[in-house]
Amino acid sequence: MKSSRRPSKPELVKTILGRGVDRVIERQHLELALNSPRKLRVKLGIDPTSPDLHLGHSVVLRKLRQFQDLGHKVVFIIGDFTGQIGDPSGQSKERKILSEKEVRGNMGKYLSQAGKIIDLNKVETRYNSEWLGKNVKNLLLLAQAGTVQQVIQRADFRARIKQGRKVTLLETFYPLLQGFDSVNIKADVEIGGTDQLLNMLMGRQVQSHFGMPQQDVLTVPLIEGTDGVRKMSKSYGNYIGLNDLPKDMFGKIMSISDGLVSKYFDLCTDIPQDEIKKDMDRLGPRDRKIKLAREIVTLYHGEKEAGEAEQEFVRVFQKKELPQKVPVKTVRKLRYNLAELLVTAGLAASKSEARRLITQGGVRMLGEKVLDPHKLVKSSSPYLLIKIGKKKFLRIRFK
Repeated sequence: MKSSRRPSKPELVKTILGRGVDRVIERQHLELALNSPRKLRVKLGIDPTSPDLHLGHSVVLRKLRQFQDLGHKVVFIIGDFTGQIGDPSGQSKERKILSEKEVRGNMGKYLSQAGKIIDLNKVETRYNSEWLGKNVKNLLLLAQAGTVQQVIQRADFRARIKQGRKVTLLETFYPLLQGFDSVNIKADVEIGGTDQLLNMLMGRQVQSHFGMPQQDVLTVPLIEGTDGVRKMSKSYGNYIGLNDLPKDMFGKIMSISDGLVSKYFDLCTDIPQDEIKKDMDRLGPRDRKIKLAREIVTLYHGEKEAGEAEQEFVRVFQKKELPQKVPVKTVRKLRYNLAELLVTAGLAASKSEARRLITQGGVRMLGEKVLDPHKLVKSSSPYLLIKIGKKKFLRIRFK
């Protein structure tokens, strides 16, 4: 997170409580704490189900960095124990239970990507198996902190029960276990997305049950992905990854709906809010997105790479030219039907997906749209140029 000057303490407090915030519980108490000399312990519970971070994850990580800039201690709670249960929040079905090996592997990649935003040298990292994996006694004590009524009031559980889908007792324990994390690390503040509010409020309740001061809770908005409808998620295929190549990140940002540009500026960049408002008033839709894409790519890859990504985007999508570098795939046969070739070249995961791409008009060979999945493709020149959708180019080399 780059800045031309270090913001003052009052400016940082105002930003922490104002920009990119959905709710604060208790706001007045947290504001007083932030203006005091006391160093707070700020908790983020990490669900280790996926190793890949995207701009949706960056919103909460950027908020944590603001706390770091004020000198507070960020505590990562890695749910290696709870991750083997799976957070039920927003889930329409029971989640797959992860092995300990999967959890550890995912977290190594998570932390390396989170380091693009926060200072990992100043983070306290804890695994909740440290206190949850010890004995059954803790679990029995913890079970007294929540009620059955609270569990069945959860909207995601109610929906699943209504649809006849099962809700396991294991899942009902998840919020209590996450709340027990707050007890064990003595959290002053917990941060998370709006979909985590119920879990974080349970943290306050569990702390109170064990005779501790209740943590304050700060929620940040979820951002919609490139489809403009659902929250950004790898499972929906609408995500912009922090590890995406600069040109891919730039292109994906240029594809978001015009109505999301202001929200992305506010949640994913450091541009002052008054400057964002001026840009939204004076720039046209395309120029707003170009500035947004350039700013975000600069944050994660650097100014030079952002400039090159912009030039590549203009060349390919505005001037309709080829990218400077088109990957080459060598295939071993001299003739294929088109659907088979797409699978062989790694342009489609299956023949059914390849047929769908072709029949929907998403495939071009040598600049011409092809609609027949059974079209015979054979070696008539050393390289065959194939384009999938608007962004993906590949040269096929017949060996």
